[in-house]
Amino acid sequence: MPESRTRRAAAKDKKEGKSPSTQAGEYVHEEIKHVREGKHGARSTKQAIAIGLSKARRAGVKARPGKNASKSTRKKAAQDEAASHEHHKPAAKRSRATSKALKKEGHKAASKSALSAHARRSASKRSASSRSAAAKKAAHAKGAAGRSAAAKKAARTRARKAS
Repeated sequence: MPESRTRRAAAKDKKEGKSPSTQAGEYVHEEIKHVREGKHGARSTKQAIAIGLSKARRAGVKARPGKNASKSTRKKAAQDEAASHEHHKPAAKRSRATSKALKKEGHKAASKSALSAHARRSASKRSASSRSAAAKKAAHAKGAAGRSAAAKKAARTRARKAS
């Protein structure tokens, strides 16, 4: 069950007109936090992200699977979407089995280095033009004040690295 803080943050993102992936990001952050805290583990960073996305879809976030998503991923996304409309208690035995299996997994999947490596791998699978377009869109969405703050922060970082 997602924490109320996460649900509030996702609702705020939706109200501000942010994309479904941004709204779903709140649930992914929560999942990463759970793995780091030791609430449960994850076999890989990809699994931790998938659990967060599943929670988001079940909570009503309209996060669509990616263009290159596998058949099984699409099926799971459809199941999660359907579950967001139904309100019944999950099977206790299945729920317990899932929790027990996740508790046996490690916690390295949510480390900074693992997340960084996953981000690099994911980015490398995209074309340069796709990455560039995303960066331009992000810069545009930031607004003038946001761009100015980012530029100042970058300058500070460069100065720190130079010395």
